Amino acid sequence: MPSVKALLEDASVLDPLQALVKRVNVTITRSSPADLIAASKQDPWLKAGKYSLGWVYFSIILLLITCTIRLYHMWTDKIRRALYKEEIAKSSKTSSPESDHEMVNLGTSNSTVRFFPRDGALPQESVVESSMSSIAPINNGIAMLRWLFYRPLPTLRYRKREFSLPSPGVVVVVFAALVFVILYSLLPRPLYYATIRFGSPPLAIRAGMIAVAMMPWIVALSMKANMITLLTGIGHERLNVLHRWGGYLCLLLSLIHTVPFYVAPLWDQGALAVFKSYFAGQFYVYGTGIAALVPLIFLCIHSLPFLRSYVYELFVFLHVPTSIVFLGMLFWHCHNYLTSWHYLWATCAIWLVSYCSRLFYLNWTNPWRNSWLIGEEAAITLLPENAVKVTIPTQMKWRPGQYVYLRMPGISIFENHPFTIASLCSNDFPSEYGEQYRDMILVFRPFGGFTRKVVNAALENGLEHTYRAFIDGPYGGMQREPAAFDTVILLAGGSGITAIVSQLLDLIKRMRDGRAVTKQVQVVWALKRPETMEWFKEELRICRQYAPPETVHCQFFITAAKRHDATVAQPDAPQRPVSHLFHEKINDAFQGIASKRNSALIRDAAAGDPEKEKELRRENEDEIAALPYAYPAPPKAAQKRQKPTFKLQIPAPDPSSNFDFGFPSTPTMLQKNLMRFAFLPSMATKKVGWRTEYGRPDIPFMLRGFQREFGKRTCVFVCGPPSMRLDVQRCVARMQRQVLNDSGIDEIFLHTENYAI
Repeated sequence: MPSVKALLEDASVLDPLQALVKRVNVTITRSSPADLIAASKQDPWLKAGKYSLGWVYFSIILLLITCTIRLYHMWTDKIRRALYKEEIAKSSKTSSPESDHEMVNLGTSNSTVRFFPRDGALPQESVVESSMSSIAPINNGIAMLRWLFYRPLPTLRYRKREFSLPSPGVVVVVFAALVFVILYSLLPRPLYYATIRFGSPPLAIRAGMIAVAMMPWIVALSMKANMITLLTGIGHERLNVLHRWGGYLCLLLSLIHTVPFYVAPLWDQGALAVFKSYFAGQFYVYGTGIAALVPLIFLCIHSLPFLRSYVYELFVFLHVPTSIVFLGMLFWHCHNYLTSWHYLWATCAIWLVSYCSRLFYLNWTNPWRNSWLIGEEAAITLLPENAVKVTIPTQMKWRPGQYVYLRMPGISIFENHPFTIASLCSNDFPSEYGEQYRDMILVFRPFGGFTRKVVNAALENGLEHTYRAFIDGPYGGMQREPAAFDTVILLAGGSGITAIVSQLLDLIKRMRDGRAVTKQVQVVWALKRPETMEWFKEELRICRQYAPPETVHCQFFITAAKRHDATVAQPDAPQRPVSHLFHEKINDAFQGIASKRNSALIRDAAAGDPEKEKELRRENEDEIAALPYAYPAPPKAAQKRQKPTFKLQIPAPDPSSNFDFGFPSTPTMLQKNLMRFAFLPSMATKKVGWRTEYGRPDIPFMLRGFQREFGKRTCVFVCGPPSMRLDVQRCVARMQRQVLNDSGIDEIFLHTENYAI
């Protein structure tokens, strides 16, 4: 093996190194031009790595600000709940009656209030709030930021197209980043050397180093499991917008990095030949730069919102492979100049760690679960109003409001779509599949693509057919816990109720257990027809029956009163293409593995006893059959491989049921006609716990009415169409002035959910 000294003396090794040194760090001698000497002293090439560090410091400052705000909210929420638990514990130890039943004129010291104690001074009012649970200057500062950032930006319209702008918070962050990178690239001098013989233009070096330093942050913001989400509590679906704008900034810096190399030779005749001599053997002097720039341009163009939504499946298929090509081209282009490879290796590390972390989010990668490598068993249920319910008994855990990515190979192998979890993961809601399982329920309306394939598969294969489900998640969810707020307002439009049902169930459970500060819950659900309530009739019944008295008030607004006939003809089921047969083969393969695994477990449990083994097998068949059947029952012709016409029997709500939603009466023809106009709430309407109105809710009017009964802290949760979200955002933004003007109001918090997830 040759020694290091021999390698250094080898001319074949020294020549490229000397050429590289000449290229990137021109030696200053007595004969060097004055312009080169001045430029090297003003902004030396060897210290150009500081520009990449500038972007790192800028990003860390933003991260620290976000983490500080989150820690403040976590701290104050924990203190308020701890104080409330302490108050509940003290009141439970009191043996005397509550203040509502005391005799105010009784001269005794045995009452809870002790109106006339025998000894000492009169008792002072107990303090239930700690000074650490609410710091007024911080609350006012946050309210001012929310007054600014909660307001939605106007939608831009061009002919028939609409362009939605990001939230004001995203705009401020992106604008600050844009100003920083532009000033940090253009303000230092010099921008160009007097001749390109002196080396690369300094402006190009600065922009290139900043662009390379952005790579780890861009990749981290794109990952489902990433450190930024862990630190800030912001879900990756909300960070993704910063990922896209970070890519656009990287493209801008790359263009700033590219242009000077073409501009500089224009006024420096003959210098380009000298510059090219440093890159002997390359087919084109800027070939590596073009190789890195082309995939970056493609990534930015095909991620534009209107193109991404138009060809989403193609976008998902090409985005990651193109990103890998782009990263590889960057390694080739940067050639380990300065600290460039440090950031590229950091990008690779973040990418690898994030993908490895996702293994803990998959339901089929845990060898200690029955779903290992084969997924879970799932049943499809058809609901009224063109809705679908997928029930997946699973051993996974999730929080209210989170969502998962669902893949069902028996329906579509490559499609992986997000759906909000509508059920609560709690011991109070066990699954019939077993004690260790909880039913993960996904409810959605089919539009096209994967969701339409789910409906077609249910109609074609019948209702007792089960599918293998591979789950990725859970992700997202609310950053704050509603149980830490005195007043909680839940607003839903249409299928947006899926994000609210689990929050409502969890909140009521905490209120009954004494683990929630909440004293009042307002639920508003705007839906087209009464039949939609059948989706979550049992959950709403539980909420009404088990909620503490006079705490939960639900209002349902029926925006269309058209009743369905008893028999609704569905479109003909599509013919069975070859792809359906292929998907069925894959689903049957996973089902066969699951059956063999269950058989092996049954044999081990029976321990050689044939009678016990038969009994366990019968119980296993009952458990599988106990999965929820599709609603409503289809005709037997659905089991045949023909092209039948399906008629789904959708019964009307049973009037004899002991649970109702507060309907005043069946709508008359006059009411049906009036529903074309917006519903205007009447001040004379009697306040009741649960009621149903016909018409559209006036969301701002209702929020202003709720505002009169706000507690110290209020949470507003909305999931619905864009128009509903925009109304709520504007109204809650205006309400922030109440935090500034009223010392009794500490916070009005808003959480919006994407209607599509």
